Amino acid sequence: MPGLLVFGRRWRIASDDLVFPGAFELFIRAVWWIVTLVVYTNHKGSFDCKGGAYLQYYLLVLLFLLAVIILTLCAIVYVSAQGTIMNQGPRRSMPLLVYLRAVLYFPEFVWACLGAVWVSDNSSGCQPEEVGAVIGAVVSSWVILLAMAVGVLVVFDPLGSPGPSRGLRDLQSSESSQLFSSAQSVASRVWENRLRLLCCCLPQDDNHRAAFSSIAQLVSGFFMDTDLVPSDIAAGLALLHQEQDKMEQCRDPDEVLTHSPSSPIREDLEQELEKSAHYMQFAAAAYGWPLYVYSNPLTGVCKLSGDCCGSRHAEYDLVGGDALGCHFTSILQSTGLQYRDFIHISFHNQIYEVPFFVALDHKREAVLVAVRGTLSLKDVLTDLSAECENLSVEGVSGSCYAHKGISQAAHFIYKRLVHDGILSQAFSIAPEYKLVVTGHSLGAGTASLLAVLLHSSQPTLECYAFSPPGGLMSKALADFSKQFVVSVILGKDLVPRLSIPNMEDLKRRLLKMVSNCSKPKYQILLQGCWYEVFGGSPDDSPTELESRREEELSRPLLGAECVSAAPSSSYQSLSSDDSPVQNTHLPLYLPGRVLYVTEDGPSRRPCFSQVRYRAEWSSEASFRNVMISPKMIKDHMPDVVLRALQSLTQQPFTLCPSSSSNSHLNVI
Repeated sequence: MPGLLVFGRRWRIASDDLVFPGAFELFIRAVWWIVTLVVYTNHKGSFDCKGGAYLQYYLLVLLFLLAVIILTLCAIVYVSAQGTIMNQGPRRSMPLLVYLRAVLYFPEFVWACLGAVWVSDNSSGCQPEEVGAVIGAVVSSWVILLAMAVGVLVVFDPLGSPGPSRGLRDLQSSESSQLFSSAQSVASRVWENRLRLLCCCLPQDDNHRAAFSSIAQLVSGFFMDTDLVPSDIAAGLALLHQEQDKMEQCRDPDEVLTHSPSSPIREDLEQELEKSAHYMQFAAAAYGWPLYVYSNPLTGVCKLSGDCCGSRHAEYDLVGGDALGCHFTSILQSTGLQYRDFIHISFHNQIYEVPFFVALDHKREAVLVAVRGTLSLKDVLTDLSAECENLSVEGVSGSCYAHKGISQAAHFIYKRLVHDGILSQAFSIAPEYKLVVTGHSLGAGTASLLAVLLHSSQPTLECYAFSPPGGLMSKALADFSKQFVVSVILGKDLVPRLSIPNMEDLKRRLLKMVSNCSKPKYQILLQGCWYEVFGGSPDDSPTELESRREEELSRPLLGAECVSAAPSSSYQSLSSDDSPVQNTHLPLYLPGRVLYVTEDGPSRRPCFSQVRYRAEWSSEASFRNVMISPKMIKDHMPDVVLRALQSLTQQPFTLCPSSSSNSHLNVI
């Protein structure tokens, strides 16, 4: 940090990122040099084959060339290991070493070509080990050259063209604004082209083009005011994870609520847990056969294969929708319902249009709407369309807005349910049943907003949102939804903590960590990998706060020649966690009441040990910081959430019959 400036542009690699790749290549070159030396020494004076003279000359030059490359790599590794992330002074000679290493690729390329010519034309009569040594040298050279070319493509930054020598702070305000606007436009176009390339298999209609543009503006704006390279982010995450664990170990047990904000009795929590465990089965079943096979790796394919290949037109005629087959069969296996219990199933999937099904849940006497979570690239685009959209709701005072992509998905299902008469059909069959909406992840966010839209016509409806996205709805809508929405969150799940303000806060904390730490980056990464894999005590990383003036820490952490950046609120008082941060994005909140399920006991435990869970009512404020943990993705998986809920209620884990429920203890 900042990116390395060589060959007239900035790259997505810093001068302290060459320790590990340089050491790896150094090891390969050293072994290569030793093998070549052994071959030359053992056959010195005995190169009596047709091309022996050329072979001796080739090996001598190869030894000399490898020796120069090895010395250059030693210098690169040594210099790259000096200083800290922010202190680049000891690494000021790195560009010259990079130029020298690049120059050495040309004679290596020429020598590899000459070696290939010798093997094809002059190797007849030579000993096999001599020919093998040359072939190995040629192949190794080509592999290293190819790896270098791939590495250049990986670290190439389309936005890395250098700007004027003056920083933005030295420019006039009008000139700086114009320059920043131009850079932001270029960055947005680059990200939009990347999205188009990544999603080239999708139709390029108006919805997709609008989504690409919206996501590109969001992503480019998030990274515009920093000069971070990927390894800086990895080092910051490693430091932040250890700092969070250290604070968690030192903190006294939090005082928790044992009842719902709307009910003073403890039974409310137990009832909601039972309902959550029941409805989570339907939210997980909405994923169809992929989750079912993943949860049942040994028996899932066998159980589905017969029905998938068979034809059940008579039963399918009772169920509206499209793209059934294995999906429908897996839903039946997961929920235990019958064909006649389903009103509508749709696996139609486009951007802003997510799959769902409507069924009659006779056990709870409910008309159940289950919405599928993220399972396709189109769903990812819906997730990433995170700008705000107005959502007018009758009877809600205050600003009403929500996540655009999820709001569009909720309106899509709302039109299908109401305008296509699906709900009317369901209630004509079971008029005494109540409406329940549920979903997981993207499905949870869609279900929550769908419940908000339906509440005026279905005042008794309930919604159970499992692992909903954090940046979902405005404060007014979140308070309104507490009457009928329960959000269930497990452990350190990342998704309920994801929102634009939270990501800005995470960026600010990462900048603080990498700017204050006085360790070299390679040591931070090694320590972080060891801690993630083997555990141990969090590292007390030394800082530079005592030797650096506070005003230096308050400056933007940008390269002097980086013009595609402007001062941001992310850089305000990096030495203080309590400094106010002005977010330019509207705040979005979790829906409804929050039921928080956590593991009871140490965060690290031996494999196959018993897992204890506890559940408590929590508040939205507890999820305003991203928690760095290896479990932040695992705790979001629907099968893991289902297992945790069913272990709390001591129910068998129906989605994965091989799991044993008695290995989990119920702690409320």
